[in-house]
Amino acid sequence: GQRGTPGRTPGIHRHPEPERRSRAAAASTMAAGELSRLLDQDGDGAGGDEAAERMERAEIARAQAESDAAEGERRLQVARQQFAEYAQSKATEAAGLGSMIRDLLAACDGVGSAELTKKVLEIKETMDAAEAEARAMASDASKDAKKAAGDTGVDAAPMETANGAGGGALAAAAAAADDLDDGAAEAMDEDGAQLAALDAAAADLDPSMNFVERAKYIPLRLDMDERKLLRLLEAALHVSEYTDKVDVLTFRSKTQRITKQLKEICAIMCGLVVATDYRAGQELIKDKDFEHNAQFFQRIFEIGRRHKVMNPEKMRSEYGKMIYLLQDSQMADVQELLNFKLVKPMRTAHALLAEKNGLPMLRDGLMHQATAEIMHEGKPRIQVQREIKAKEKAREHLSRRYSHADLSSEEILSVLYSISDNNAYLRFNRDPVDRMIDFLERYFDPKTPEPGFSLGITMGMGGARLSHNHERQYTYVMQSMMLWREVSNDMFKLWYLAEGDLLREGGYYQLTNTGQGLNRVQSAPQTNKAIHQVLARCQAKLGHWVGSSVVHLGDHNVPNALMFIDKYTQVPRILNPVALVVQRVEELCEDEGLRQYVESTFGGVDECRKTILADFFRHAFDGSGADNFFDAGSCIDGRLTSAWNWCSKIEKKSYYPVFSLAGFTGFDGGDFRS
Repeated sequence: GQRGTPGRTPGIHRHPEPERRSRAAAASTMAAGELSRLLDQDGDGAGGDEAAERMERAEIARAQAESDAAEGERRLQVARQQFAEYAQSKATEAAGLGSMIRDLLAACDGVGSAELTKKVLEIKETMDAAEAEARAMASDASKDAKKAAGDTGVDAAPMETANGAGGGALAAAAAAADDLDDGAAEAMDEDGAQLAALDAAAADLDPSMNFVERAKYIPLRLDMDERKLLRLLEAALHVSEYTDKVDVLTFRSKTQRITKQLKEICAIMCGLVVATDYRAGQELIKDKDFEHNAQFFQRIFEIGRRHKVMNPEKMRSEYGKMIYLLQDSQMADVQELLNFKLVKPMRTAHALLAEKNGLPMLRDGLMHQATAEIMHEGKPRIQVQREIKAKEKAREHLSRRYSHADLSSEEILSVLYSISDNNAYLRFNRDPVDRMIDFLERYFDPKTPEPGFSLGITMGMGGARLSHNHERQYTYVMQSMMLWREVSNDMFKLWYLAEGDLLREGGYYQLTNTGQGLNRVQSAPQTNKAIHQVLARCQAKLGHWVGSSVVHLGDHNVPNALMFIDKYTQVPRILNPVALVVQRVEELCEDEGLRQYVESTFGGVDECRKTILADFFRHAFDGSGADNFFDAGSCIDGRLTSAWNWCSKIEKKSYYPVFSLAGFTGFDGGDFRS
């Protein structure tokens, strides 16, 4: 006997592909019908009796209570970690004092009186006991913090070793380095050798990442057709009130909120199609067949995301609405009714070359010259023209060498222009940090303060919430700006990962009152891992770390990855105006009247600069900005909070007239809607 297929009648042959297509079509029709019914019904899915409303209100209260409890647990975890770091810091200081006393005892041996030697020995014994106690307390606190972190699933930040070398940071840095493949490590060495031979313009490139790695996170520059769609998207998002209507706690049920989300999403999509093709828009509004235009929707939203990453100062209100809309579209309940995705991977320079077999170009030695920023400051015009021509020739050479049937010269140029845009971004966002680091090193000694320009701060004085002597504050400011520089340098990568956290399928968030209104609190594992790698890199470079290494992400302070990115895109907005004013003081003094004002008020050009810088380095890094050490203080995000607090008080500073004379108008960077 002939055996039949299990579960089927023997002798009857079926074709699975047509059956699968038929089932998919039926499911799609059912989803479209359900979506059409929801969109056509009056109201927002309201309904239910008074008991159901009371139950929903109780559910909202329960969710808020859970959020508050989770926030309390997070605050306790942060307090444990900060105490462990504080105890470790005190153990390090005790070890340093003990070493000084031993040196003093050795110096007294044979030359000092017996009474003096006895007193020094007593001090040494007391110091040894204090050091042992501090080490024990630090060890216990560190164990408690790590245990609590393990119980709650929160990553504990690396602790400092007793000698101040940042052993935990070095271990984390080594772990981060292990994540790099051998090719990336070799490219780092190669980049360092090539950069030494390039001119000053190409030297702005960071040798810590090769082009193969960088290109993975560099979005492609928009072409003309994409810019038309971008203008359409911006107009639609500008008039949209999506978050105002969706992120509220007045919905009686989860179904009602999902219905409102769908209505708002579909309204925006209908508007986009109508504005692009009126006839197609009419059919869409009539038939509600959004799946037919899936590729158009994916493309236009991807264009908006790509444009924002390349231009952080643009779409400052529209981008948030778009990301939250796309975040909601990734929910399982919404996707089940839409039956397609609005999100697709961002087009990057690396993705284009990988698709077209063009990755070898990224390893070409001419890539530096073909994408370098041409800096004109301090150069004669003939030299600038020579560098521009060399850059153009390098581009032409690369486009001829690597173009083939699948990869056109225009596409190669698009990749080169996109990488050049990234270099321009680094110039305007990373270079202000470099200038402020240069000012700190040029005008202030790390050990000995100049009379009148000490960087020391004391808790309770001038609004400060930290107490540091000059040397400690100098280190604290330096490491904070080094961290900001590394974040700015890796911003495209961090942004790419942040969007991955925000727009992941099935990603859950909780709408919570964080004390600053309703916010979407959501974990961001990829972004959290990346920022801890950046932090470990800084700690490994600097050796000693002052203050807390807590990173707020996914809590009431920084609710989600979008808020994290928005927070750190403000760094150049703060530092650039300060750096420009300090640079322009000498230019202002070319006017005789202004020179007399500066000399009579401050004592001279350098004194004026040091007055501005000393106040900034003291009170933009003094732990201010909140009334507790969870919301501000010396943690990684609290440093930026203190800087914003300093910015809010700039009009009250004695040197504010110098800012006004230099053309300063504010830290916001122009029109909010630009």
